[in-house]
Amino acid sequence: MNDSISSSDNEKKPLTKAEKIAARKAKRKFKKTIKTIAPEKAKMPEQEPKIRARNFDEVSLGYTEILSNFEADRCLMCKKPLCISGCPVSINIPGFIQKIVEKDYREAYNIISESTMLPAVCGRVCPQEDQCEGICTTNKKLEAVGIGRLERWIGDMAIQEGWQTAHKSAPNGLKVAIIGSGPAGLACAADMAKAGCEVIIYEALHVTGGVLRYGIPEFRLPNSIVDAEIGKLEALGVKIECNVLVGRLFTIEQMRTEMGFDAVFIGTGAGYPRFMEIPGESLNGVLSANELLTRCNLMKAGDFPNENTPIHMGKKVAVIGSGNTAMDAMRVSLRLGAEDVYCVYRRTEEESPARLEEIHHAHEEGVQFRWLTNPLEILDDGNGSVRGMLCIENELGEPDESGRRRPVAIKGSEFEMEVDMVVYAIGVNANPIMGQTTVGLDLNQWGFIKVDDELQTSLPGVFAGGDIVTGAATVILAMGAGRTAAAGMIKFLGIANEEVEKEVNA
Repeated sequence: MNDSISSSDNEKKPLTKAEKIAARKAKRKFKKTIKTIAPEKAKMPEQEPKIRARNFDEVSLGYTEILSNFEADRCLMCKKPLCISGCPVSINIPGFIQKIVEKDYREAYNIISESTMLPAVCGRVCPQEDQCEGICTTNKKLEAVGIGRLERWIGDMAIQEGWQTAHKSAPNGLKVAIIGSGPAGLACAADMAKAGCEVIIYEALHVTGGVLRYGIPEFRLPNSIVDAEIGKLEALGVKIECNVLVGRLFTIEQMRTEMGFDAVFIGTGAGYPRFMEIPGESLNGVLSANELLTRCNLMKAGDFPNENTPIHMGKKVAVIGSGNTAMDAMRVSLRLGAEDVYCVYRRTEEESPARLEEIHHAHEEGVQFRWLTNPLEILDDGNGSVRGMLCIENELGEPDESGRRRPVAIKGSEFEMEVDMVVYAIGVNANPIMGQTTVGLDLNQWGFIKVDDELQTSLPGVFAGGDIVTGAATVILAMGAGRTAAAGMIKFLGIANEEVEKEVNA
């Protein structure tokens, strides 16, 4: 009787505060909403600005496991995830994040590697704020989920643990050539190797990676990460031959006939620098961002005279342009010893094409921004070197074809900037060698290769993608093009759709 009375009393007893919290947490486990998740993403640990501005060590230090678990728990696991459509390589983003929540990190990598073999690279350099994170459901009211940071964390773990992709088909006897080992070529090579093809990459330079190696400084993308990610491709069976300039040593026609390749992908990039064609561009101290970055990143000019490549860095450096390459050039200049570094851009910060993170880091490190400024002439010191730059102030007018407001010069606002080095970072032109050496390859009016919807060129079995087709774009867009071309190649070659999956050094 006493037991019965006690049981009845217990049923009516109100829950304690702790029990209510526990009940809410249990409910939240099954259904997360905007109101139940943290409003801001976990902060990325970084080097202090004053310290990092004088070294080439990586700026962003990466998430810890605790930070990654916290950030993964912010994902709402939408039934119709927009983030996947925002990813140029179509990573199953909720899928890999859910595996982080479950602490099944190996499976998280398996999911990512279905779409990309370069997660540690993509997590560092992709403009997620304009792609997957930009259309993240959370981003409508709160800060977007840190998708890129989570991808980087899993990618770094895969490198540390030596994980390889578990997605590979049986050999099919087909042979594919990839021209260029930049992001487009690497992405195409990965998909073709997974499909069972024999894949050979031909790289003109003495090292692999293309723009990943020569165009992006180590403080954003360490060479060790590039080496490790490319090593995974080699583990898939991809062969890489450096110091091979296709078009000079042999032609695409010879590759398709004498050399026995069933299909060819052109991913040579568009590294031919563009200038403004104003007076003074032939002076000593004027160079392109491509040259500056290549000398520093690839030829180790920062370690001169221990290395053979000098840079002759100026003390007051003006970088014309405001894209990611311009940000890299400015931040490299600081690290190479420049005292004052200026960003000279004809529009405002709002119209700048660079990633917000890169602009923020440049501000922190001491870059001085001269918005609404356009160069008119580079000034001679009388000895054939740069002493300054004549500029004019702009104001913004009506939008142009890009959708950004057009810069309009303000009459009578000319002024001189005191600089002794000018670096151009205003875009690139097409690399002309493929067009010059390949009979029947159709180009557009700017010299870029024409392709169809599947990225096949005017030559059957020859595909192209990345900057050599679109002009300068992001790493991830080039990778997306590489994957699209691979899908077109697979269709052209008549490869069966069924995948024979097997472990590869898992």
